[in-house]
Amino acid sequence: MKNKVQLIVYAERLGGVSFQTLNHVLAGEGGALSSIFGAVHILPFYESIHGIDAGFDPANHMQVDQTLGTWSDVAALSAKLDVMADVIVNHVSNVSPEFLDFSKHGQQSRYAGLFLTRNTVFPNGLSDADKALIYRPRPTSAFTEVALACGEQHALWTTFTSSQIDIDVAHPQGRAYLLGILDRLAQNGVHLVRLDAVGYAVKKAGTSCFMLPETFAFIDDLSAQARARNIEVLVEVHSHYQTQIDIARRVDWVYDFALPPLLLHALFTGNATALKAWLAIRPTNAVTVLDTHDGIGIIDIGADKKSKRPGLVSDAELDALVERIHLESQGQSRLATGAAASNLDLYQVNCTYFDALGRDAQKYLIARAVQFFAPGVPQVYYVGLLAGENDIDLLAKTKVGRDINRHYFTADELARDLQKPVVQALLRLIKLRNSHPAFAGQFSVQASSETSLVMQWLLGDEHALLEVDFAACRAGLVYTTPQGLQSFQGFI
Repeated sequence: MKNKVQLIVYAERLGGVSFQTLNHVLAGEGGALSSIFGAVHILPFYESIHGIDAGFDPANHMQVDQTLGTWSDVAALSAKLDVMADVIVNHVSNVSPEFLDFSKHGQQSRYAGLFLTRNTVFPNGLSDADKALIYRPRPTSAFTEVALACGEQHALWTTFTSSQIDIDVAHPQGRAYLLGILDRLAQNGVHLVRLDAVGYAVKKAGTSCFMLPETFAFIDDLSAQARARNIEVLVEVHSHYQTQIDIARRVDWVYDFALPPLLLHALFTGNATALKAWLAIRPTNAVTVLDTHDGIGIIDIGADKKSKRPGLVSDAELDALVERIHLESQGQSRLATGAAASNLDLYQVNCTYFDALGRDAQKYLIARAVQFFAPGVPQVYYVGLLAGENDIDLLAKTKVGRDINRHYFTADELARDLQKPVVQALLRLIKLRNSHPAFAGQFSVQASSETSLVMQWLLGDEHALLEVDFAACRAGLVYTTPQGLQSFQGFI
């Protein structure tokens, strides 16, 4: 993975509605964002992108949604820019060809072994104790009773929604299904994959069915298969921060989901103690984010009540953080979070990062600068790139909370928003992070007061230094150039 800022985007939501327009925007001659990013993570583009979970419920993981284009379009973009794609590891849609065949033929279907039933994991029945152990990301049952078209009845695992049927990754058919996806991606030049929801993929009786030792073995095996196809692997897991540290020791790349809420905490309170404590222990093989297609994670810095492990901040501080986001967004995030708006995730606040900071350009740029200085590979969500605001109209239309941060930018909106001063400053930050040699050197956090943070990169005579005063909401960034030290022009 290149040590350069990446973009994460839906193919149809940044100035166009297809791969061809996205290709032009990101890599075409005269494209609005040509030569800006080191890679692009294109969120699910498989058939169909119009399901219940914005593409994360693929009906056909082997086919590009026809409204976006074809595999040739994916290959054309990957020939110009490193491309990351999702492998939806845990489940497939109930309208997929495989499930429809299973529904028609039942146990006689050639895909019967692909789908995970309750009896597969609990052949002697599911006890109340077993049920209580299962880790749930959403307020629904882990199982759905399904009457197949052939007349058979099955209790199927449905970790996320009743329309997303879990795969039996331990079955030869499950393994073949996933390897077939890796083959198709490799054939079309995809350089990196994100294993979506992989923490839930392995189920075992008498356990939480989440991030088990067997899960790591599965990740190891699938990662080896990806690397054999010249594909790197990013693991996506929301969990207690210590679990993230443990996961990072076992995988190529892992998200730093603790950084976004900790930065909000520091900017809201003027105190950087918790943020600096995390910077001292966090994994460095991390993809850093502030915002994604999902909400702002809360569980990632909170306490783990079951294991009685404390969080990076106290429960009271975490509650205050959530309330402050609601306040800064003028209540819009409250409409899109928790039990509101058909939310599936209970541990995230749905809001653009810019709105979470009250549309304060100074605070926003400080947050991005800290993200870019933290060791790892930075990733910028397309809405955040444009300092996007909450899309209340889309939320009202779909009544899906996460859609508040999934705006469809027209070509005119893209051209307009790229000219905003905060976006112009962010683009300069991205170019500095991508080009300055110091970011290939040694990182350190310098001693400072509890209200400040000093981050430095050194490589020989080259260095870059970021100083943030959270209490005063001021920052300074200096870096070496052939002409001598230069200050970044963008902070107020």
